Amino acid sequence: MREAEITRNTNETQITAKWNLDKVAKGNISTGVGFLNHMLTLLEAHSGTCLSLEAKGDTYVDCHHTVEDVGIVLGNLLKNAAGDKKGIKRYGSFTLPMDEALVQVNLDFGGRPYIVFNVDMPKVRLGDYDTEMTEELFRAVAFNAGMTLHVNLVYGSNCHHIIEGIFKAFAHALKEAISVDEKISGVLSTKGVM
Repeated sequence: MREAEITRNTNETQITAKWNLDKVAKGNISTGVGFLNHMLTLLEAHSGTCLSLEAKGDTYVDCHHTVEDVGIVLGNLLKNAAGDKKGIKRYGSFTLPMDEALVQVNLDFGGRPYIVFNVDMPKVRLGDYDTEMTEELFRAVAFNAGMTLHVNLVYGSNCHHIIEGIFKAFAHALKEAISVDEKISGVLSTKGVM
């Protein structure tokens, strides 16, 4: 089983999390940020994995530290759980319609951290979640996982739909990238390592 567990404590957040990439199950997600809980639940369900995460942060300031640190933890969990990445497809792409919004996510889980985030949406609050934190979370995931990640909003107007589309499209692209193909001997790289 490809699984990793992390505890990360700072002066701003305390996070304990476990991610199993091979088990389809409902984990326990509690971040103190309602909208983020909703998005992580979608990420777990649509990626076909089992994620448990408990975060306590300085949400009395705002959601920034909690959301960004959750991204750091998610990235580290992915990197650790994937291990040597032998046999994985490495690449994943998904285009997802979410009502009026259409989102494309493309990723390479090959060890090279980079993010392109072409998403133009209003900077507003959804409950206790700032929409601009979506880019920060995915930047933290990409750089800590060692992933090249492209997120493109083709069109859309409702912020909830746009962000939900991003999380779901990422989940499906990730599901493809981490899936094992028995035709792949070793890692999918002419360098022999990822």
